[in-house]
Amino acid sequence: MARILVAEDDDSVRAFVVSALGMKGHEVIAAEDGGLAAETLAEEAGKFDLLLSDIKMPIMDGIALALSTAADYPDITIVLMTGFADQRERAHGLETLIYDVIVKPFTLADLLAKVDDALEGRPVEVLSLARRERDG
Repeated sequence: MARILVAEDDDSVRAFVVSALGMKGHEVIAAEDGGLAAETLAEEAGKFDLLLSDIKMPIMDGIALALSTAADYPDITIVLMTGFADQRERAHGLETLIYDVIVKPFTLADLLAKVDDALEGRPVEVLSLARRERDG
């Protein structure tokens, strides 16, 4: 399974995400903010398959973390999370650096599907088309 770094400042969301991914068999390391996540990336020499980060966090937000991660560890797939529409808009300039943005609140099934898709490297456009076909 994959090695995943989760950066999320909300304790309950972080616990949910870590538990869900751990139950799926992934090795998950969690950080309470972007600054701690950046430190973890450096300490671990970027040995992660996926960075799953909230956008709006103290110390270092998810956008800054994504930019730093993409520059230092370009092989790490990045998925951002947000519950704020304006924050999602901030991520639109990062299409070449991030895989996608998952909108909170999300279900367990949504989270696991997005992580699976990101780890498998399926292009977002293909996923969107498949969802449109499925949902009618």
